[in-house]
Amino acid sequence: MTGSDAAARGASSAGAAASDRLLAGVVREESARITAALTVSFGSFDIAEEAVAEAVEEALRDWRRRGIPPNPGAWLTQAARHNALDRVRRERVLRDKVALLSEPAVPEGVAPADERLPLLFGCCHPAIAPDAQLALTLRAVCGLTTAQIARATFSTESATGQRISRAKRKIADSGIPLRVPTGADAAARLDLVLAIVSVMYSEAHFVAGADASADRDLADDALWLAQVIAEALPRAAEAHGLLALLRFHRARESARAVDGELVLLADQDRSRWDPALLAGARDELERAARLRRPGRWQLHAAIAACHADAPDVATTDWLQVLTLYDMLLAYDRTPVVRLNRAVALARVEGADIALTEVDALADSLSRSHLWHAVRASLLRDLGRDEEALAADLRALELTANEAERRLLASRAGAAPGR
Repeated sequence: MTGSDAAARGASSAGAAASDRLLAGVVREESARITAALTVSFGSFDIAEEAVAEAVEEALRDWRRRGIPPNPGAWLTQAARHNALDRVRRERVLRDKVALLSEPAVPEGVAPADERLPLLFGCCHPAIAPDAQLALTLRAVCGLTTAQIARATFSTESATGQRISRAKRKIADSGIPLRVPTGADAAARLDLVLAIVSVMYSEAHFVAGADASADRDLADDALWLAQVIAEALPRAAEAHGLLALLRFHRARESARAVDGELVLLADQDRSRWDPALLAGARDELERAARLRRPGRWQLHAAIAACHADAPDVATTDWLQVLTLYDMLLAYDRTPVVRLNRAVALARVEGADIALTEVDALADSLSRSHLWHAVRASLLRDLGRDEEALAADLRALELTANEAERRLLASRAGAAPGR
């Protein structure tokens, strides 16, 4: 290969990388809007979602070859509309409407920004199975491919595709509306949507076979969705609470994962925490508090704020943390919340009392590596080193994340007598 050939290939590779980065941003900002607009135009969520997915694949190939178009959002919109029309023609559905639908339904074919929210609520409808809610949200709202969703949710492409297909059939067969709910069920439906976004963020941090670094794209998508919801629903205190929580978590990311290794909160270099994200998190939490509608996401965020306000673990206001967990139990009594409360309880009342609380969760959490890891730490504090080692080894068996495995193996290897 000549020097000029190598330079040309390098320039081509750099151009492809640039177009891919821009496409990722366009997909995040526009795909949900386009899907919502096409759903309204064609009366079919399935047609709209498939058309947008095909348009993204076309953009990936075309933009690499021909370069980035002058108006990427309009390009993606037009391609998706053409795909939808082609599918309508192929399936001989709505034949009499094809001519009418050939013209854009809205300027530039892009729906207003708030149309992302009805789409999100439709994907997270309680009639859809929880794992399918997450997969469909990642596909329709965030624009991820089936392969990307499979990696993010520790599943196979086949199983992920089936989940998405079943969810779309459920929307079609049950007539699930793509709208923001109102009335008595509004708060419960919003909580479900916020829970899906929270799960999305958590999934980014526990990738099987990976190191401690988060899947930044997936984590950023979750953070972006939380911001979309908070901006669209300014009077929804819990939406601001979740956004605050995710910003607190994101602010600690560079100290949580260092050179691929997991660093626990007690050992993190807090000077590495992002001050701008922490300030933004506090602003959102204060905004939520001013609305005077308390809820579980605000309490989770308030607990995160206690950790953010302390210079180190020793000076953390653990009594305040425990009090907030006690308040949280009124909204969320899940075993994981109770396990986290036990960690705070150990700081306030001692490891022996906390261990009793942890052992009471055995039926619910004995298959969780986190339960065994917390139990090991408490047993070690009580001088029960052999039991602590057994708990660490069991936690090691149950986790697939390589950074967590190295941390647990290190802890087990450092135990007395080993």
